[in-house]
Amino acid sequence: MKEWIKDILIAVVIAVVVIQFIKPTVVKQSSMEPNFYENDYLFVSKQSYKLFGDPQRGDVVVVHSSLVQDNGDEKMLIKRIVGMPGEIIDIHDGQVYINGEALAEDYTKEGYTGGELENYVVPQGEYFCMGDNRRVSIDSRDSSVGCIPRDEIVGKVVLRLYPFSEFGIIRNPFDE
Repeated sequence: MKEWIKDILIAVVIAVVVIQFIKPTVVKQSSMEPNFYENDYLFVSKQSYKLFGDPQRGDVVVVHSSLVQDNGDEKMLIKRIVGMPGEIIDIHDGQVYINGEALAEDYTKEGYTGGELENYVVPQGEYFCMGDNRRVSIDSRDSSVGCIPRDEIVGKVVLRLYPFSEFGIIRNPFDE
């Protein structure tokens, strides 16, 4: 009997740790192609920014949004942090500029960012986030999403579990 109780307690502790630190997420749309595709299974670190520092440009994050799914539930979005608090964002001629300098974004699908934005200052405590598939992404360029307050960031995408051929740690392209 003691062994059963011990095994159950270990399982409960492991479950609590997993629930507190990891949020499994399935990609539902194409806004992050070519890096994440529909039905990719990802692990999101919910404690990453509480334990290991602030969000960084290039991090892929899951965020709360005010958008609503067909079933009435809140729509969670997966996006990449592009602009940091206090930075000036300009978008024109298919290119993103941060504080007047073109941002190298080899990770985007087609290498083109649509829309026009001029001298937009990212509010303090917020992040300018976009999908990697800029032609279809609803992101900070859209007033229905806007910049993402830090407390609306659920966590940082740290691992792709499925498809197994793409299994691995998610790297920030600006850290390489």
